[in-house]
Amino acid sequence: MSASDETVDTSGAGGPIDATVPAAGPATTTGGRALVDALVAHGVDTVFGIPGTHNLPIYAALAERGVRHVSPRHEQGAGYAADGHARVSGQPGVVITTSGPALLNAATAAAQSYSDSVPVLLVSPGVPSHHPARGNGELHEVKDQSGALDAIVAYSHRVGSVAEIPGAVAEAFAAMTHARPRPVHLEIPLDLLAATAPAAPVTPIPRPRISAAATELAAAATALTRSRRPVLIVGGGARGAPLQVRALAEHLGAPVVTSTNGKGVMPEDHPLAVGAGLHHRAVVDLVADADVIVAVGTELAPADVWEPLDLDDRTIRVDVDPAQTQRNARPRVALVGDAAGTVDDLLHHLGAEVATTPPGIVDDLRHDLGAEVATAPAGTGAIDGAALERASAWRDRHQADAREQGATWLGLLDVLHVHLGRDGIVVGDSTMACYYGALSNLPAYHPGAFLYPTGLGTLGYAVPAATGAKLARPDLRVLALSGDGGLLFTLAELAAAAELELALPIVVVDNGGYGEIEREMHARDQPLVGVALGRPDLPTVARGLGCHGHDLASLAELPDALETAFGAARPTLLRIPEALCGRPDDARPRP
Repeated sequence: MSASDETVDTSGAGGPIDATVPAAGPATTTGGRALVDALVAHGVDTVFGIPGTHNLPIYAALAERGVRHVSPRHEQGAGYAADGHARVSGQPGVVITTSGPALLNAATAAAQSYSDSVPVLLVSPGVPSHHPARGNGELHEVKDQSGALDAIVAYSHRVGSVAEIPGAVAEAFAAMTHARPRPVHLEIPLDLLAATAPAAPVTPIPRPRISAAATELAAAATALTRSRRPVLIVGGGARGAPLQVRALAEHLGAPVVTSTNGKGVMPEDHPLAVGAGLHHRAVVDLVADADVIVAVGTELAPADVWEPLDLDDRTIRVDVDPAQTQRNARPRVALVGDAAGTVDDLLHHLGAEVATTPPGIVDDLRHDLGAEVATAPAGTGAIDGAALERASAWRDRHQADAREQGATWLGLLDVLHVHLGRDGIVVGDSTMACYYGALSNLPAYHPGAFLYPTGLGTLGYAVPAATGAKLARPDLRVLALSGDGGLLFTLAELAAAAELELALPIVVVDNGGYGEIEREMHARDQPLVGVALGRPDLPTVARGLGCHGHDLASLAELPDALETAFGAARPTLLRIPEALCGRPDDARPRP
């Protein structure tokens, strides 16, 4: 039974309460224990962080309660690891830092989680309860630590008592899981962590059903019934609704294109799947050709589309965030609600078979969707032949665009595809091999198969986020794909992954520096400044940090190296020069 299904026995002995005996009051506990007990009550079994002078009462409680603690080598790494863990597990990640510089180190990762709508709870001490408002030089003192985080995450809350802590945790989890998932910061004054006071436990807040209005569902169904050229654009907000998205696409006979974070929601070998990547010319033309576009769980953000899509008044938007339905494209119909439930409701209005499953099963399917999507999609035989031909034509155009843009890395991606299998997970850095290469050229078959720092576009994401992903799903093949520049941002996290003895291949495509910025400088005909990083001996550094490390002299060496790495008792860094990553018969220049 999950923590969210537990009930509280208020009698203390399993029977009815004797009204003649006063009920026991809240248990007396420390602030640190109240926090950890609340985390455990919400199903948390793993946290990422670094101990410090001010958060030691939390660490004492973690040890007492048996919560697994993972030690990164930098708090930014903790934030990325929690992000990767959340994206794969489907549950909020948790980061525990000390105050001041530690929390600010984690702020970039928190901003990335906010950008990609990933639920991560950051917990830190703050200055003492009765700290002077203008400061007095307390260790790790920040002028307004909570205010700084409040400007980055969904909200930052500073508690005022030990008794408030359990409720604050429950509210944070509700905020992260009941609507648009985004990170939250909880600040506990450092004196309260060690203070002893009564604190009543708070059970998890039940998740409400967010339903779109019946009138809007009817309007959307009418538009789709009349449609002759529908298209689905699917984003990361639909990662919990793969069955519903597939059912809607099959009922409509609609081609499906996904954003970066939506990659894998529709298995990319499905006959209606066009592919991932909204920035290709084929997508611009596909959208222009459509008479109705259904956008499910996507921002339609500039970071995804790269150039504006002409969506005018043909769009039906499905989003749990009411404000988001009006951003980047004004819809013909706005369906505000959870993606899975709302698409089910829409299917019902269309007279189609509803794809619902018992409560919680869709989330649970995220743990074995590799098996689920490996079978032929039910109902594809009933799709109109003309619809299949239409989707196939658009898929061919999308793939041609993708291959041209990603030519430099196609050979590498061919090998990764074979050795990851259908249920593998690639964690990419903000590197050319990912956004020009893997995004549209490495097939994905389940939600969460491709983790990538969209939007904020931070460097250094791959290794720590892959560590978190592998801890969440140790049974799956997880691989980090990085460039040499991005790897150096969080290089020390190789030591953390080595200490955890993770079978984690880290493929580094080495172009000698910041290749994309060098390309842009060339395009502007300006001098190259600050983009060359030389050739540090990354395999040797990796070995010094406890990993295996190898330079590959050819792409032919990669298959055996990957198989060895997937079976190793520690991470393996495999560096390959970018010039060796293309297909042997493809001499086209890189983007």
